[in-house]
Amino acid sequence: MSGHRPPSDESATDVVRWAAFSCVLVPVVLVWYGSSLAGAAGTALGLAAVTAVCRVLLRQSERGAARLLAEEHAPHRGRRHRTGSGSRRGGRHTGGNSPVA
Repeated sequence: MSGHRPPSDESATDVVRWAAFSCVLVPVVLVWYGSSLAGAAGTALGLAAVTAVCRVLLRQSERGAARLLAEEHAPHRGRRHRTGSGSRRGGRHTGGNSPVA
């Protein structure tokens, strides 16, 4: 099974393939059932435009998801993750603002 893509890539590619197929099929069916050639051509252009926009959005979404996944697996660096003196949390603190009974 070498050469297979992850399921998310396949589903996005399948969506684009089906959309491209419909850009051809729908105008043919419209002409078959008596619609004008101009109407079918306009429909084909509209479907092609929607398909192109959806393809761009899908690719952009995939890149964003890949970026988030890469950031999630990257080691976290920053002030919050440092340890050392002064990083004590919780526990009992004596002195300072303790109420006197």
